[in-house]
Amino acid sequence: MSVVNSTWHDEALVPPEELIAPIGAAPEGQDSEALVEAAQPPQRNIFWRAIDGLMSAWEWCFGAVSMIVILAFLATVPILNLMSLGYLLEVSGRIARTGKFTQGFVGIRKAARIGSIVAGAWLMFLPLRLLSDAWQSAWLIDPESVQTRNLWIITMVATVAVSLHVAWACYRGGRLRHFLWPAPIKFVKTIFHGGMYSQAREGTLAFIKELHLWHYFSLGARGFVGTLLWLLVPVLWMIGARQINEPGAAFVVSLPGMLVFAFVLLYLPFLQARFAAENRFKALFEVRAIRGLFRQAPLAWWLALFITLLFALPLYLLKVEMIDREIAWLPSLFFVIFIFPARLLSGWAVAVAKKREQPAHFVWRWMSRLAAIPVVISYIFFMYLFLYISWRGADSLLEQHAFLVPVPFLGA
Repeated sequence: MSVVNSTWHDEALVPPEELIAPIGAAPEGQDSEALVEAAQPPQRNIFWRAIDGLMSAWEWCFGAVSMIVILAFLATVPILNLMSLGYLLEVSGRIARTGKFTQGFVGIRKAARIGSIVAGAWLMFLPLRLLSDAWQSAWLIDPESVQTRNLWIITMVATVAVSLHVAWACYRGGRLRHFLWPAPIKFVKTIFHGGMYSQAREGTLAFIKELHLWHYFSLGARGFVGTLLWLLVPVLWMIGARQINEPGAAFVVSLPGMLVFAFVLLYLPFLQARFAAENRFKALFEVRAIRGLFRQAPLAWWLALFITLLFALPLYLLKVEMIDREIAWLPSLFFVIFIFPARLLSGWAVAVAKKREQPAHFVWRWMSRLAAIPVVISYIFFMYLFLYISWRGADSLLEQHAFLVPVPFLGA
């Protein structure tokens, strides 16, 4: 309030002719070029600009790795795994809206901040864990000894010190350099200045709000339900056919389900991208609109479909054996790494189609349609073969990681 009032009084004291003077005009008797040069901040030399560029590139790369780890971890947690699916849908949706691949890398800088906080806290608490192990060993040998008592005191003091240091590093911004150097002089000035709690609370709440967690959860939940409605009939048909003991008869009975599944594969990646771009649940079922968009960019759509199904096939090998719950996020890293570029291409194909006003030549349209048939058939064939080596058998058909939650085991 004081800043607003002082600004109003300053403007009231300015003569009217200076208020209506053109922007950049200097008062009488002064050189306008000199004022412009004085107003501009001094430029840093090329060395420091190069350092800043390298640091920014490092932060982006670290954020990309952190985002992959975060998505892989979320994918193994029930309910929260819908956020992982929602993020991947948002990736394709943003590219479909803007047509720019750069828009698909959402929240990389924020992921870098989360990753640096986790990594920095882990590094700071690592010596503390070693000290705690030494105290526990001493307590097992002789609980009443002086060494045990001293180790307990040192452990408690170190715990308080490390906790304060981690909290202070997070308050300063949570970057790795904040964990490596405590900045004691700044800490003393800040703690006596006051207002640390309110600033930390407001900053934390603002950071959490900028993560848009509810948006990703809502998008993932609606996308999961709509996608499951598409997959439920053909998948349940194929699972039911696998209950027949004779392999030949089971394959024949599975054919209708396979045909329906092939139809779903042709449209589902682009239905999801359009749903995420428009944020409408009904868009997941507007097949006619997808057919119209396909005619405008058939080659782009074929490429996106090919990469989506190709990158999904090797991930079935990770379903051969059951993995412990504690390390389920490790194979999920590969799932996220393979599925992420497929989401990028799906959104790109929709964006290319939206930019073009006229349909492509009928030769390219029919070439793309015919070329999509072997792609879809090959995917279904290899997927059917992988059922014989998957530890969950036919039930693994429900885990369509290319379109649902990017995790090898829904029940992990």
